[in-house]
Formats: sequence, structure tokens, C-alpha cells
Amino acid sequence: MGCGNAIFANYTICLGLFKKYSDSDIIDGIRRQDNKILNYLYDGYYDMLRDHLKKNSGSDDDVYDVLQESVVVLYKQVTEGDFTLTSDLKGYFFGIARNIWNTQLRYKSRVSPLESDISDEGDLADANKVILERIVSRSFALLQEDCQMVMNLFIDGYSYEEIARKMGMKSEAYARRKKYLCKEALMQIIKTDPEYQDLGSL
Repeated sequence: MGCGNAIFANYTICLGLFKKYSDSDIIDGIRRQDNKILNYLYDGYYDMLRDHLKKNSGSDDDVYDVLQESVVVLYKQVTEGDFTLTSDLKGYFFGIARNIWNTQLRYKSRVSPLESDISDEGDLADANKVILERIVSRSFALLQEDCQMVMNLFIDGYSYEEIARKMGMKSEAYARRKKYLCKEALMQIIKTDPEYQDLGSL
């Protein structure tokens, strides 16, 4: 990832990444939602997460999504109640990310047996797939218009750089974060759908 990446092409951001921050500096920056600290966090921890996820069935998109979710979890922990760091922050952060990815893998493993059954269970899998497509379709229609545009461009195969340019966003990093937030918003809508809740009880 690093300063050679388009996400961190901005010269001033790259200059900031050369500075070393202590764990307490990073925690204070997270509390203040300091973009300089957050960029430092993303850049400093990205390679660590990528290496772990690549060894555990993860893709490049999975790495960024897990990184985003981990930052959100850390932010909530830091800002809610009395937060005390008992180990180094990088190790603590890795633990959060690992738990998030393990949870996602467990969810995927619940689906995989259906894919291996090509006889009787195949009909059930096909039926569930049709229901899910219907749920996703109507949930998508409830998204805000800008989120629909971002998700459609992503589905159509546009790069984050192209999405940022087409939608007038300030950077590729912003497009990535916007796509992540829109995906999260879509999942929240899907989870409140009565038919989806019925499907989960099957």
C-alpha cells in the first residue's frame, strides 16, 4: 500500500507517514478522528492484515473491508467507556481484525455445504438464491442515490480511481471508504427485511 500507491499519492499525506507516532498518539488521534493519524494507521497496518488474510482465503477487497471494520471497532472501544491498552496497539488491532475475519469465514463456511450438494439440496440452494436476489434488489432501491451510483459502478467493474473521478470525489481512498459505508448501509437494510429474517430461520 504505501506512498507509492494512488491512495496515498497526495504529497502532504506521504510526508506525514514518515513521522512515527506512539500508541498513545494514535489513540488520541482516533478519538479526535484526525485524518493524519487515520491515514498513518491504514498505511501502517495494511500489509500486516493483507499477509494474514491472503494466507486465510482473503482477497484484496477483503483486506480493506476488514481494515475499515477494525478501525470502527477500535474507535468505538476508544471512545466508549474507559479504554486501557494492555499490549502494543498493533498487536491489539491485529486481534480485532483477526476476530472479524474469523467471523466472516465462519459465515462463509455455513454456505459452502450447499454449494457442494448438487442433488436434492441443489433445489433448496437455487430457491434461496432467488429469494436473496429479490431481497437485495428491493433493499438496493432503498439506498441513497449516491450509494446506488457507487455500488453500480463497482459492480460494473470500475476501479476506485475511476469511481472517484466519475463522481467528483477527492481521492481513490474516499471512493473506497464510500463504497464500504454504502455496502454496510445496504447490509443493514437487508438484515431488517422480514423475508431475510425468515430465510435465516430455515
